Amino acid sequence: MRQPKAVELFLTLGLTVALVGCGGGTTTGDAADTATDAPVAEIAEGGEGGEGGEGGEGGADYSAGEQANADFQDQLTGADLLAALQEGGHVIYFRHAQTERDYADQADPNMDLNDCETQRKLNDVGIQQSKDIGAAFEEKAIPVGDVISSDYCRAWQTADLAFGRHEKNSKLNFLPFEEYTDAQVEEMQDNVMPLLTAVPEAGQNTVIVGHDDIFEAATGIYPAPQGLAYVLTPDGAGSFELVANMLPEEWADL
Repeated sequence: MRQPKAVELFLTLGLTVALVGCGGGTTTGDAADTATDAPVAEIAEGGEGGEGGEGGEGGADYSAGEQANADFQDQLTGADLLAALQEGGHVIYFRHAQTERDYADQADPNMDLNDCETQRKLNDVGIQQSKDIGAAFEEKAIPVGDVISSDYCRAWQTADLAFGRHEKNSKLNFLPFEEYTDAQVEEMQDNVMPLLTAVPEAGQNTVIVGHDDIFEAATGIYPAPQGLAYVLTPDGAGSFELVANMLPEEWADL
């Protein structure tokens, strides 16, 4: 259904993304001859790996983005991650909670962003995931400033159920295709990168609720399963560090 090309695009643009594997090795793009000022996401070494992608046993059937998700290593976990989040200064990018089924509704000519009935919907699990995430943030006293979502119902409803509010931003929307060209992936990257690199207000965290392909376009990582979140720390200079990823049920255990 999906044709992730973010990693290939990164190589074309000369961006270097370090993916830290379980054995401590890294995979990097060769940017020596094609320098660029485009921001680069840093993936830090250390900690425990997050939830894997949707490929087969041993990762043999993983796409590049799914493999990057499977290989990701948390920099902070547990009490250390909670303390960092309580201090603020992070962007937390959620892939929307679980839906009734997974298909590329953005490519459906009958899909209408103003009509939830034409879109994928949160199922009962996704609704509960969203509520549980919000309850965990409140219980753990994790401060939340801006809450930004795409125009898709499953995204802003995840935000509302978790945090009671949202501000829509169309830069988080899919492009209306099932498969993307390199140029379209680059367009999605350009759309979302300003949101990922914006430093939150002092003492606050920014929450973004978006979609898989948008995040992959910016980072080379395909966030799976639905409801998975990545914690990013913007550096104020147009880049960010990927700090951790969190499954919906893990917030309550911080």
